[in-house]
Amino acid sequence: MNEAIRQKAVVKPGGVINIQSSELPVGTEVDVIVIVERARKKKQSLRSIIGTGKGCFATPQEADNFISRERDAWSL
Repeated sequence: MNEAIRQKAVVKPGGVINIQSSELPVGTEVDVIVIVERARKKKQSLRSIIGTGKGCFATPQEADNFISRERDAWSL
């Protein structure tokens, strides 16, 4: 049966990673898999993206003006 040991490590200059564990028997052959964590993007609040999309209104007043113009166009 395989046994797994999970540790976090910081990559040092030259790509060096140190792993130490008293659970590792001396002389045992092991497989090492390195999973690189990507930098996470800072989460944006919903408020910060409102009005930034293509075709969106930047302010409530712009939306009201557009709706008023559309109503006027249909009331001919």
